[in-house]
Amino acid sequence: MAQSLELLLIQFLMPDNDARRQAEEQIKRLAKDPQVIPALVHHLRTAKTPNVRQLSAVLLRKKITGHWAKLSPQLRQLVKQSLIESITMEHSPLVRRASANVVSIIAKYAVPAGEWPDLLPFLFQCSQSQQEDHREVALILFSSLTETIGNTFRPHFADLQSLLLKCLQDETSNRVRVAALKAVGSFLEFTYDGAEVVKFREFIPSILNVSRQCLASGEEDVAVIAFEIFDELIESPAPLLGESVRSIVQFSLEVCSNPNLESNTRHQAIQIISWLAKYKSISLKKHKLIIPILQVMCPLLAESTSGEEDDDLAPDRAAAEVIDTMALNLSKYVFPPVLEFASLSSQNINPKYREAAATALGVVSEGCSDLMKGKLEPVLHIILGALKDQEQMVRGAASFALGQFAEHLQPEIVSHYQSVLPCILNALEDASDEVKEKSYYALAAFCENMGEEILPFLDPLMGRLLAALQNSPRNLQETCMSAIGSVAAASEQAFIPYAERVLELMKVFMVLTNDEDLCARARATELVGITAMSVGRLRMEPILPPFLEAAIAFSELREYTHGFFSNVAEILDEGFAQYLPHVVPLVFASCNLDDGSAVDIAESDADENNNGFGGVSSDDEAHDEPRVRNISIRTGVLDEKAAATQAIGLFALHTKSSYAPYLEESLRILVRHSGYFHEDVRLQAVIALKHILTAAQAVFQGHNEGPAKTKEVFDTVINIYIKTMTEDDDKEVVAQACMGTADIIKEFGYTAIEPYTSQLVEATLMLLKEESACQQAESDSDIDDDDAEHDEVLMDAVSDLLPAFAKSMGSHFAPIFSKLFEPLMRFTRSSRPPQDRTMVVACLAEVAMDMGSPIAGYIDTVIPLVLKELASSEATNRRNAAFCVGELCKNGGETALKYYGELLRGLYPLFGESEPDDAVRDNAAGAVARMIMVHPETIPLNQVLPVFLKVLPLKEDHEESMAVYSCICNLVLSSNPQILSLVPELVNLFAEVVVSPIETAETKSQVGRAFSHLLSLYGHQMDPILGRLPPAHASALALFAPKS
Repeated sequence: MAQSLELLLIQFLMPDNDARRQAEEQIKRLAKDPQVIPALVHHLRTAKTPNVRQLSAVLLRKKITGHWAKLSPQLRQLVKQSLIESITMEHSPLVRRASANVVSIIAKYAVPAGEWPDLLPFLFQCSQSQQEDHREVALILFSSLTETIGNTFRPHFADLQSLLLKCLQDETSNRVRVAALKAVGSFLEFTYDGAEVVKFREFIPSILNVSRQCLASGEEDVAVIAFEIFDELIESPAPLLGESVRSIVQFSLEVCSNPNLESNTRHQAIQIISWLAKYKSISLKKHKLIIPILQVMCPLLAESTSGEEDDDLAPDRAAAEVIDTMALNLSKYVFPPVLEFASLSSQNINPKYREAAATALGVVSEGCSDLMKGKLEPVLHIILGALKDQEQMVRGAASFALGQFAEHLQPEIVSHYQSVLPCILNALEDASDEVKEKSYYALAAFCENMGEEILPFLDPLMGRLLAALQNSPRNLQETCMSAIGSVAAASEQAFIPYAERVLELMKVFMVLTNDEDLCARARATELVGITAMSVGRLRMEPILPPFLEAAIAFSELREYTHGFFSNVAEILDEGFAQYLPHVVPLVFASCNLDDGSAVDIAESDADENNNGFGGVSSDDEAHDEPRVRNISIRTGVLDEKAAATQAIGLFALHTKSSYAPYLEESLRILVRHSGYFHEDVRLQAVIALKHILTAAQAVFQGHNEGPAKTKEVFDTVINIYIKTMTEDDDKEVVAQACMGTADIIKEFGYTAIEPYTSQLVEATLMLLKEESACQQAESDSDIDDDDAEHDEVLMDAVSDLLPAFAKSMGSHFAPIFSKLFEPLMRFTRSSRPPQDRTMVVACLAEVAMDMGSPIAGYIDTVIPLVLKELASSEATNRRNAAFCVGELCKNGGETALKYYGELLRGLYPLFGESEPDDAVRDNAAGAVARMIMVHPETIPLNQVLPVFLKVLPLKEDHEESMAVYSCICNLVLSSNPQILSLVPELVNLFAEVVVSPIETAETKSQVGRAFSHLLSLYGHQMDPILGRLPPAHASALALFAPKS
């Protein structure tokens, strides 16, 4: 065989394709015989040309796995000996490396079986050889062996680390240093033990030296290995980089700001900064690296890229990602320098810098939203100026930024509609389609949260949008439909005059069938649903059937049709039941879709039939094991599953008992989806479970087994919620479980939740202590308190659980509250953000309201906090504090009484001209009213009542009406002398209340009784006061006068 094989190997290397193909066929046939192994070993050692020797080694690597077990011990020994000789005596580096790869494969089987005891001693000996080639190949082998027999190295780990460090510092050979760098990368990938990983910290200076040398000599592909190593170190949970973080950042910044390097190299460097911002943000702050990073990243946004460059690798795009990540993790340190950069760059003569100014502000708007809301004037000045720039690229960036603001700076951004909307309207007429498209997006996001403020702009807006819908290319029509949807949602009934035209146009889009039109059809389907929501059931129900038929027939982009069906269910309510047999099967089909996870497996050498020898001569780096290259999930499937899961809940909620045939299967799907791998689907499942429970109540009502069946669903839902609260790692999903739980507690009452009380309290306690799965910081667990930001998504939902318990349990909540009080009060430390403190104050107020007298035990601890909050610079804090004062005084008994003087002094400024917020003033009035009702004798009414009446009637928070007007009416009906000295003020107030369209009939009737009492006391003396009232007010009051 040896002779014929040699000829075939030579033939295989010929340029003639036919000859090569023939040789390949013959080699495949011979390779099935185990005797091919000694033949290949012979040629590896004796063939005259390096090409044939290398090909022999490559074929050995491919075939050794299948034949190794069939070889005799003598032949195995021969193979091992020959490979060692090849590694130490071979002159060709390519042959040495190919032989080393074969050693790596054999070692996988031979070393664990104890058949190659001298391999590791040989490698250690080689690595210390005087010959550069030996040291290099030993390191190459160490690299490849970590993947096959890494565990064997464990006892020698300390020696190996010393060896690698020594080779990294080898001053005589660049090749050895490079091989050591690669070996460090391999070892680090294999190392999971925190203590072992930390030892690599001392390698960092040497790694940086080698990388710098490689960059200087043009070996960028080797230099990037350093970034792969840093990547591993950063992602490791072990506390790592220490002081080295500074040198890693410095090196990364040098690389990414060097325009002469390859895009990929620079991108890897930028990626390291991004990972550091994500996983080690506290280290960046600690080492004062935030400003230096931004000083490089912000100007990178202005770097021009050639058209041929891969967009994903473009430095400007990668820099934007870094700035975004930093803003999300380090907002208060990032915003000031970014705003400074944007302010300066917006005036730059270079349009790329003006574009970068707008991009930077758009990119940080999510992470720095709270800070930006406070600086909207200067920020909008820059962006609205950029929207009028003569350069298209600048206008495009500005329209992108406006879209981001509209999404992330709600609701504050909407108050600037008078300056923003006209600018967006102008941008819709831009000469550039790109600017138009981004402006439609900005308009859609901006209008989504508007209400009646949109009405003055409705006609010009719809004129532009309807014209654009008929005369634009497809991509613009799609974004235009999104914008119309937002306008419809904002304008509600005012949209009716435009609805007919919009729906007529949508009919055209909803029957398109070409692949390139599918997105437009999906958007049209979505828009019909939104229009229907605005116009209402009465107008829509008669014209819906053709739209529903078109949606049912639309098998692509199902997430839009499910959204459409959900909207229609909401409009028609139980009238949607007739469509359930058509739409529920579609929703179930989407929920049961295969996820479409695609796993690429590198070609396995075991499969001979599919394996030619293409490119064998450069096959050094290959392995014989299948490798997972990447896992990609079809995001379309995720969106579809999330929309279908949401639809299940809404169908059940709106059709109630008609949903009975689908209840069981729906619950089964939702239970499965509550543990789904992607948070979007879990979120919708958690929301839908509450709706299914509502439907189950309706379905089983009146059944003999009804209570038992409802309890079955109840138990399933509450168990999932408890598990989610403690184990789910996504804050939004956990928040939704908390909100669902709070609703269930309030709706079903204490008897239903009693068996779960201890688990629910434990889950709440874990969340308040910030110890649940979703609250584990990525790896920088040493977050300073003054870096804490209010967790609006999660903690507001968690704090709603306590009032829910109090509402269902009343005073019996007291023993549970005593466990939760201390963890709750942690959020009131002065170092916490103001939103945390007001969250606690609001929570305490609601608990006091429903728990009642046991709140007295906490008064001494809570009052100092509430007094401080009354003087807060934030209106929400003052409002909640005032509300809390009222509830503490109402329910705190004698304990609260001693604080009345201090509390009145704290409330007094909220009644004055200096208080800009009506809702704060209304809550302050509510607090004083409660204080008077509980202990009128302790209040200096002659001083308090004139100030109190001056701020009435209530302007914004009409939930305070009952307390405020009951207090006044009770004082009048009891003929309190202090209040009777203020009759003119009382008559004016009563008149305002009875003509108010907002106040309830109950409140008006109460006021009417008090007015009648005044008439009975003063008779005609009241005529001059009544004569001064506007006629409408006088007439409304007259209705309450006693008939003579």
